[in-house]
Amino acid sequence: MPDLRLTRENTLPAEGLVGTFIGRAWTAGGIPGPTPVLVAPDGVFSLAPAAPTISALLELTDPVEVARRCTGERLGDVTTLLENTPFDRRAPDRPWLLGPADLQAVKACGVTFLKSMLERVVESLATGDPGAALSTRTTLEAEVGESLSRVRPGSPEAARVKEVLVSRSLWSPFMEVGIGPDAEIFTKTQPMSTVGTGDEVGILPTSTWNNPEPEVVLAINSRGRIVGATIGNDVNIRDMVGRSTLLACRAKDNRASCAVGPFIRLFDATFTLDDVRRMILRMTIEGDDGFALTGTHSMAGISRDVLDLAAQTVGPHNQYPDGVLLFTGTSIAPSEDREGPGKGFTHHIGDLVTISSPQLGSLINRVNHTDRIPPWTLGAGRLLEILTARQRE
Repeated sequence: MPDLRLTRENTLPAEGLVGTFIGRAWTAGGIPGPTPVLVAPDGVFSLAPAAPTISALLELTDPVEVARRCTGERLGDVTTLLENTPFDRRAPDRPWLLGPADLQAVKACGVTFLKSMLERVVESLATGDPGAALSTRTTLEAEVGESLSRVRPGSPEAARVKEVLVSRSLWSPFMEVGIGPDAEIFTKTQPMSTVGTGDEVGILPTSTWNNPEPEVVLAINSRGRIVGATIGNDVNIRDMVGRSTLLACRAKDNRASCAVGPFIRLFDATFTLDDVRRMILRMTIEGDDGFALTGTHSMAGISRDVLDLAAQTVGPHNQYPDGVLLFTGTSIAPSEDREGPGKGFTHHIGDLVTISSPQLGSLINRVNHTDRIPPWTLGAGRLLEILTARQRE
């Protein structure tokens, strides 16, 4: 089985910790619990004196300045915390890193890339049968191909394309949100339930067709301002979605089905929204059966700008007082044969999934069945108890 170890070399950004990186750590001393942290070249420092949660920190007028000036407790060096972070290696009396999300809503945008839109249509037309996916994909690509990549969502041209595809019985709900005026924005998981790097990610034991989805995740405060970005794995149960689009939320929101991390990089002089627009993610999957897969996801191919996605999420019709983590979609939908010719890709238990970016670092997780992963128990109520107890110290 591929080894799950976290080091500076396989986790930190290629350019090092140049910039402003915040995250969360589980602290063992005093009253144990999650604490927002600054991850810097000279160590990992508690940001609790400035803000009790990541959500509260991102609500500040200038979170970068506050994070850099905060003189909270040094929890240790980055190497030590990384070594203690993998789920199967943690010493409970030492701190470890958590996913960099707490009270924020966790939302996701679907079919924002041509590749993912076509794969969602494949799932629907193949009715969740991975064996029928290859012929369905071939037929669909022959009919529409790359022509859709030139269509601007919501434009008159998109409306004309819809008429043509409807006449050929190729239209689907996924195409509606792919090139229609309204983006697909759904709840990926509940606040406090995300997992971080070094954790297990979960797939349903009944699923025979599933995959990771590497995505850039926007950190948005309650005012709708994008203040930073991180990496996410929007674990997808393809056979369930293929049976019915009404099962999409059931397929998406399961135990440990949403990973984010390793850190949130805040926008500052070294990292801007344009860097996000140019970002490329690299994903590798390694299995204990010798299977290996590598793919790249380029944000340059997104059909809707990230500012549009943020505006459709937070605005006059919907508010999120604790902010939002917004998955922006992916252009990777692995289809390489693993089980046999024409059967495509699906996860095996024990797969090691690494999603990396030179600017953001690497999110590394091992795959397991949802019912074999320890239950999520630390919700907003428990966090409130911990924070109240700390105030009384």
